[in-house]
Amino acid sequence: MRKLWFVFAQACTVALALLFVVSTLRPDLLPRGGKNNIVLLQETAPGVEPPARGGAPSGFRSGAEKAMPAVVNIYTSKAVRTPRNPFQNDPLFKRFFGEAQPQRATSLGSGVIVSPQGYVLTNHHVVEGADEIKLVLADGSTHDAKVIGGDPDTDLAVLKAEDSNLPAVTFGNSEGLHVGDVVLAIGNPFGFGNTVTLGIVSALGRGLGINTFESFIQTDAAINPGNSGGALVDIEGNLIGINSNIYSRTGGSEGIGFAIPVTIARQVMESIIRDGSVTRGWMGIDVQEMNPQIAAAFALPKPAGVLVARLLRGGPADRGGLQMRDIILQINGKEIGDGAALLNTIATIAPGTSVPVKVWRGGKEVLLQVEVGKRPSTP
Repeated sequence: MRKLWFVFAQACTVALALLFVVSTLRPDLLPRGGKNNIVLLQETAPGVEPPARGGAPSGFRSGAEKAMPAVVNIYTSKAVRTPRNPFQNDPLFKRFFGEAQPQRATSLGSGVIVSPQGYVLTNHHVVEGADEIKLVLADGSTHDAKVIGGDPDTDLAVLKAEDSNLPAVTFGNSEGLHVGDVVLAIGNPFGFGNTVTLGIVSALGRGLGINTFESFIQTDAAINPGNSGGALVDIEGNLIGINSNIYSRTGGSEGIGFAIPVTIARQVMESIIRDGSVTRGWMGIDVQEMNPQIAAAFALPKPAGVLVARLLRGGPADRGGLQMRDIILQINGKEIGDGAALLNTIATIAPGTSVPVKVWRGGKEVLLQVEVGKRPSTP
C-alpha cells in the first residue's frame, strides 16, 4: 500500500511539473474559458420614426446621421516582444513543444474619414507601433489601412485606406465655439461601434501637460476608452474636434473629456499629407508665465504676455534682437496670454517668415522683426 501511494505521489509531482512547463512555454496549448467576442450587426429598425420633442432631438439626429458614416472603428495589432525563456533553446523541449509562437497585442480606437480618397484622421497613440490596421465603417465594410505619418507633439496621425470613394466628414470651425454649445461625440467606446453621446462645450483652450502643443476643447459628452480618434461634431454634424483624452479615476467617463480642435488637426493633417511630416516655426526661447508681481516689477500697466527667461544664442529670437527679461506681448499681431499661446502661435508660422514681435522693454513697447526658424524634430 505504501508503495502504491509513493507511485501516486510521484505521478502527481510529474504532472504538476509538466503543467508548469507547458503554461510557461506554450500557454496557447491550454484551454481558455470565457465567451467569444460578440460580433455586432447593424440594422435599421423599420417603422415610424419617434416624434420630435420641441424640435431639438430632430436637430441632434440629423447631425448624427450626417457625421456617423465618416467615423470609423479602428482595430490594430502588433507583435509583442517577450523575454525568451532559456528552456526554449533546449532541443528536447523543442521536440516536445515546438517553437514558441509569436504573441500579438490588439487594441481599438476610432478615426474620422477626412476625404473621399480614403485619408483618415486619428490619434497617434491609437496606431503607434501597429503593423496591421483595419477600418470598419458604419455600413459594416472593412478596409485595410496604413499610417501615412504621425505627430506625437499633438497626438495626431493620418492613415490611408486602400479603398477610395469613402464618405468624408464636413469640417467645421472650432474657432467659433463657445462654452455651452451643444456637441456630439461619435466613436467606438469599448468596441461598441458608431456610438453617439451628447454634451456641451465645458471649457476651451485647456492644457493638460501631456502634449507639446495643446489647446483642448473640454466636453461633458461621454468619452470612454475606444473613443480616442473619434469625432466631436456640432449639432449640424460638422467636425470641430478629434476626441483624445479623458480625466477619470475609474477608467470610464466621468463627464470630463478632451478633444483636439479641428483647426489644429487640419493643419497637422494637411502637412502630413503634403510633406509626410509636420513642419513648425521656432524661435529658440523659453518663457515664464506672467503674474501681477512680475508685471509690477517691470512697470507693466497690467499682467500680459510672457517673460523671456532663456534665449538660445544665435537662434532666431536672438538674431531678431530679443533680449533676456523682455516681455513678449504680441507675435504677428496676435496677443500672447501665456506660454501655450506663444508656442502655438509660433508653431503655425512657416519657417523663414519674418514677423513683427511686440515686446515690453525698459518701461515701453518695442517692435522687433524676427525671422522664424524651423522647429527641431522631436527625438
